[in-house]
Amino acid sequence: MSIKKFAVAVFDDEAVLFPAVKKVRSAGYKIHDVYTPFAVHGLDEALGEKESDLHIAGFIYGITGTSTALGFMGWIFTTDWPQNFGGKPMFPLPAFIPITFELTVLFAAVGMVLTFCYLNQIMPGVKKHIFHPRQTDDKFVMVIEVNDTNASETEMFLKSTGAEETNIQVAESDWWYGRFDKKEDYEIGTLTDIVHMGELGWVRINRAIINHFMKNKEN
Repeated sequence: MSIKKFAVAVFDDEAVLFPAVKKVRSAGYKIHDVYTPFAVHGLDEALGEKESDLHIAGFIYGITGTSTALGFMGWIFTTDWPQNFGGKPMFPLPAFIPITFELTVLFAAVGMVLTFCYLNQIMPGVKKHIFHPRQTDDKFVMVIEVNDTNASETEMFLKSTGAEETNIQVAESDWWYGRFDKKEDYEIGTLTDIVHMGELGWVRINRAIINHFMKNKEN
């Protein structure tokens, strides 16, 4: 885990997001990630992402399932517990097709789901920074990694691309395992949201509001 600084741009329409992505890449900025509330066709190509290798993993898992089924049944009926069923062959391949098909599908499906979760870092217990509370609702969020020298310049550039909201955030650059009560330290002036205040975040907010108004009432 490492704390880094990010420039965040929020868009309200994918039609504005696509030209912005092209402008950002043409200007030489490296996009950390783009978060959308739904799958946007063509965004992978616009970001320069290579084609997913998930289908190759699915093929490998399927072949593994086929080999496991045929190998296990062949070993049982020819070596471990051979039996003569009315003179039929010890290795009746047509009879093994249904179980072989089922294990092929099972291995491929389960393997691809686990691989997908690993590649996209969405396994149980994985915690990631949320750059905008509405990034899975109705907003499109572009995130660029910056440093102290170019943060302001990058934010101004993002505003020129049509972003309706821009800000600088300091957050974990990767994912980590753990509970959601992990405390995060942010620099003054950066955007924070209640998602990262821990499991008692709402209680702290309510307490702070009550204390604030009680002090004003006493004064």
